[in-house]
Amino acid sequence: MKYSLYLLFAIFFADVCNSQQVINSTVSHDGIDRNYILFIPASYDASTPAPLVFSFHGYSSNAALNMNYTGFTAIADTAGFILVHPDGTLDGSGTPHWNVGGWTVGSTVDDVGFTDQMITEISASYNVNANRIYSTGMSNGGYMSFLLACQLSDKIAAIASVTGSMTPQTYTACNPSHPTPVLQIHGTADGTVPYEGSPTWTYGIEDVLSYWVSYNNCNTTPIITPIPDVNTSDGSTVDYFVYDGGDNGVTTEHFKVYGGDHDWPGVWGNLDIHASIEVWKFFSKYDINGLIAGVEEQSSETVVSVYPNPASSILNLEIELNGETPYYITTIEGKKVLSGTISSANKTINVGSLIPEIYFITVENTHHKFVIKR
Repeated sequence: MKYSLYLLFAIFFADVCNSQQVINSTVSHDGIDRNYILFIPASYDASTPAPLVFSFHGYSSNAALNMNYTGFTAIADTAGFILVHPDGTLDGSGTPHWNVGGWTVGSTVDDVGFTDQMITEISASYNVNANRIYSTGMSNGGYMSFLLACQLSDKIAAIASVTGSMTPQTYTACNPSHPTPVLQIHGTADGTVPYEGSPTWTYGIEDVLSYWVSYNNCNTTPIITPIPDVNTSDGSTVDYFVYDGGDNGVTTEHFKVYGGDHDWPGVWGNLDIHASIEVWKFFSKYDINGLIAGVEEQSSETVVSVYPNPASSILNLEIELNGETPYYITTIEGKKVLSGTISSANKTINVGSLIPEIYFITVENTHHKFVIKR
């Protein structure tokens, strides 16, 4: 698996304020010193339990690169979660990996146990919400997230895979203990982890989705929403599949990137969505018991329309409001660039200060994409 493009994006997401903490940590597990990068957001409050998000790098990559290109640190600062970027160990060929079976079937490293120990040690030092521990990752890191959903289910609330899948070893031995929200982001033209799968080492994406739809007892007919093709030059389009109605209110979801390759959408490849933002939006709805109380009710107050889109200087919102309501606007990297309030009497926002780009506006726990063009 090749990650030659990673370095092109390494400088984009390393903006860390003095009040934040980036801690290079080591833990000994099974006689091996294992490394991980711990990010404590500026918004962390020791008196309030914080969600914990793991982001696992891909095969041949490392924690620092994954931290840079995903941009989860900016989202963590806004959302208030603790972030962990672990490092894999070297396989027989000297390549960093996660032991998930498939092409890593010769590995003897216990990465599930390593993750469990990280949770224990981080929780001993910080106020972690034990009901809100999540895992995501790219490629081999996506496979690792599925492995945790199967083998560390008592601690993992939800997972998201970007360009990963399930190996036959993970699939056949999967034993989750609770309905588990799953998000899969994958390109149909992925030349590294094929969308259709390969019998000897990886399941097809449709098979993976079918497994979790069945296990979660979701509706088998998805709600399909085409994502606006806001970047017509990226050679791909996206449909958003939601299999709802699962036990405990969970869903199984999928961003299907038509023509998409082995990419992290929003950074390279497809630019109509940003994988990191979509992953956190998905995680934020759930804890280990399923849909968080109140989320469904809040989400029903949806923005009917955001217009014009694209916008140049003025953005209008059509929404039912009671009194002054806060909003904020973020870039696709999750950096907050504008905030304020709207009301039933004034639902117009001046966005003339924003440069031409893709943005997200958040109002009453709903998120909507718009584009600035001039």
